[in-house]
Amino acid sequence: MFTKLSVLVAALLLFLTTPAFGQKRIALSFDDVPRHAGGFFTPDERSAELRAALERAGVKQAGFFVTTGNLEKRDGAGGEERIAAYVEAGHVIANHSTTHPWLSRSSVEEYLQDIDQAESWLKGRPGRRAWFRFPYLDEGRRDLEKRDAVREGLKKRGLFNAYVTIDNYDWHLDSLASRAKRSGQAMEMEALRELYVETLLQASNFYDEIAVQTLGRSPAHVILLHETDLAAMFVDDLVAALKEDGWEVISIDEAYKDPIAKIEPDTLFLGSGRVAALAHIKGTERRELVHERTDEEVLNALFAERVTR
Repeated sequence: MFTKLSVLVAALLLFLTTPAFGQKRIALSFDDVPRHAGGFFTPDERSAELRAALERAGVKQAGFFVTTGNLEKRDGAGGEERIAAYVEAGHVIANHSTTHPWLSRSSVEEYLQDIDQAESWLKGRPGRRAWFRFPYLDEGRRDLEKRDAVREGLKKRGLFNAYVTIDNYDWHLDSLASRAKRSGQAMEMEALRELYVETLLQASNFYDEIAVQTLGRSPAHVILLHETDLAAMFVDDLVAALKEDGWEVISIDEAYKDPIAKIEPDTLFLGSGRVAALAHIKGTERRELVHERTDEEVLNALFAERVTR
């Protein structure tokens, strides 16, 4: 098990040898691929719209994290072709488990078997990266032995912990909008676009400010997104807003070359991403490391006030 001292020493050495970047940099990643249908598109339509939006936005390479068990579900029909189309467009794919389990609710053996099953589908496919992203960003919650056992299991399998640095609840906004669409509730679509973009831009700057305060620099960030209808509709607007705010959109391959990729934070506070975990190790209180819009009630109120009519 890593000690807090060893992590801090490693972090200090890495950061002292890394130049301070004035440029804010961000890579896009999408979880739960292939995702269930939303309220606006079929899965095939959504995938095509998302690929087109990324191309319009000039995003050369995003990461798509595959939950292979979703391929066996009704909305997974055609999912293999959609995944291949992401790769053909220049993007990369990686492991997000077979059944999307919580580690904190699973045994180590069951969890690693679930990862292995997904790897058996992914290995040898074009665009595949030897990465694994924890579903729910759950690395065992309060169980250090379980956390460390799975971390060791990933190393033995040659799998990199594909962390995020920018957490958010984009999936909940999509759920609110899809539910309203299905029920026939009137929505102001421009207001929905603004809420989506504003929320993700605020989250990006929130975690970058934490990073600068903690590390003394802005690292290469990885934002957590999901393969949602709202992403398909608005991700090009999000990229435009990020660029206007001074962000450079980079490939996920480049993002994972940042020095923080070499640090496995020795903390139980891991569910808000790597930057928040490193800040917590340095003494920042948990409540200061959680963006206000990672609260469903906050998003519910904003959606009701600004989007619905």
